[in-house]
Amino acid sequence: MTRFTVNNQPVSYALDPQTPLLWALRDASNLTGTKFGCGTGECGACIVDIDGAAVPSCRVSIAACEGRFVTTIEGLSRDRSHPVQQAFAALGVSQCGFCIPGMVMAAAALIRRNPSPADAEIDAAITNICRCGIYPRLREAIRLAGRIATGAETVSALPPPGIDPGDAAAAVPALTPLRSPGAAAPDAR
Repeated sequence: MTRFTVNNQPVSYALDPQTPLLWALRDASNLTGTKFGCGTGECGACIVDIDGAAVPSCRVSIAACEGRFVTTIEGLSRDRSHPVQQAFAALGVSQCGFCIPGMVMAAAALIRRNPSPADAEIDAAITNICRCGIYPRLREAIRLAGRIATGAETVSALPPPGIDPGDAAAAVPALTPLRSPGAAAPDAR
């Protein structure tokens, strides 16, 4: 049994200790905000915070997380109030959104260390790949997030997501139980 803390909740996984953290989060804990991109740690889609550092979760085993604190995009803020989330929304950084959870997590770790990073520091910390090319807005969003974090600036609050994460999968038709052939469809009242 591998034990550590995920989003401030103690967890234990009865998985092979060499299982990549990414798959434990996505498959065993249903924390699907952390995305699978390349599987080699190069794209940044799977970045999570481990003890304050931005780490590609596809490259770290659950055994390496024993006793540590892991924060995923779901645990950053349940109501989208984190400065990075606020700044990304205010400046319209997101396009398709696939890379955004990893970028948000990398940016959050950066502004926690330094709320006023220079362009070179941003470029060194945010190596994530974005197919949509949001890079021109990314630097300004990270600078804005730093100002929000220090209280030097505010932006209009985002509305809360409007759905309890525990209920999120309830409306996904692909996740409904399978019926055997010829079985009657469930009553859909």
